[in-house]
Amino acid sequence: MNEKIRLLQAEIQADLKSTKETYKLQERLKAGEDSRHQFKEKFSSIDKLAVEISAFANSQGGKIIIGASDLGEVTGLSQQDINNLNQWISNATSQKIEPPLFVDTETLLLGQLPVLIINVPRGSHKPYCVNKSDYWVKNGADKRRATREELFRLMQSSSRLFADEMPVAVSIEHFDFLYFTKFYQTAFGEELSDLTIPREALLENLKLLQDKQLTLAGLLLFGKNVALHKPQFGIKGTVYLSKDKFRDKEDIGGNLFEQYKQGVDFILRNLHRAQRQGQNFNAPGELEIPVVAIKEAVANALAHRDYFINSSVFINIFTDKVEITSPGVLPNTVTVENIKMGIHLERNPILLSLMAKDPDFGYTGRGSGIPRILRLCKDKDVQVTFTNDTIRNLFQVVFSRHKYPNDDK
Repeated sequence: MNEKIRLLQAEIQADLKSTKETYKLQERLKAGEDSRHQFKEKFSSIDKLAVEISAFANSQGGKIIIGASDLGEVTGLSQQDINNLNQWISNATSQKIEPPLFVDTETLLLGQLPVLIINVPRGSHKPYCVNKSDYWVKNGADKRRATREELFRLMQSSSRLFADEMPVAVSIEHFDFLYFTKFYQTAFGEELSDLTIPREALLENLKLLQDKQLTLAGLLLFGKNVALHKPQFGIKGTVYLSKDKFRDKEDIGGNLFEQYKQGVDFILRNLHRAQRQGQNFNAPGELEIPVVAIKEAVANALAHRDYFINSSVFINIFTDKVEITSPGVLPNTVTVENIKMGIHLERNPILLSLMAKDPDFGYTGRGSGIPRILRLCKDKDVQVTFTNDTIRNLFQVVFSRHKYPNDDK
């Protein structure tokens, strides 16, 4: 008897789940196509199927719903259609698409009409190509061939290519050996003059130099005039009085160590200090946002940003919040929830390894920065949010501020 009840309960649960999934599908069809959902009545060839799957895998993943028109009207599939599609899906993901890709499928009934859904994951081994030559990405609800820059970013996301290791057509004459000598002594505990290998060989070993040209890491960390060669890789800071009125603006350049110090200082000098309850009148006030949290956020923006995107880091200070925005979304399969748990992938390994050796920079590379920000802000009742904006291709940290009288004056 108990076994019959258990089987009946399982059957009821399965029916409820199926009903729920059917309702969600109906709502999606009403909402229309977007960058994560594609409707197709049928596929006329395996190549066209492979293109759609690869475009999703090279982007954020999504669902291909087969048996529905572009307008979301259910047209259904025959059993033979479903059998053929399952065979095509298997062949497309294992033979047409490189590297091979795993997807899962499900079939649902809408009324009496079967619909097949292909669930395509966000690829972890990008870029995926079709027939050894074609690379596709999603472009809103549509798709298009990937550009050269997008291919670089796709390879970067799967750790097959790193922007900081690439040469930037800047000669070694623009390398600041005086700055590097001081850094080297502090970071490695020995004098640069004591080394028995040539300076160029050392820089090549550290991946700061390649074929007598500075790599991006070599320029950004130790270049004499970074802004001259890469003006887009700085910080733009703005203090706003209102949405369309600013009080202060600053373009921050220099190497990344200098950008970090100036970026942090720009924020700190524009925040309020207030005395804690019961604190002596002559005691220094407490900053409204924890200093260490600010430092961590600026360090992350510089160290983890996407250097294949020609854009600056933006620091926007409003009366009610501080925004720190860096180009590029989180790499590969990393999510906001992942980083809150301390999980991270190194997008710029050379930059990270050397920046972590600078005691003033304070970057460890262990993934502890985001959890530390959350803990510090919680202790001080400061709200902090992290946004991985796949539409605008950026990552943003926002700290709340306390509103003070005269802030808008």
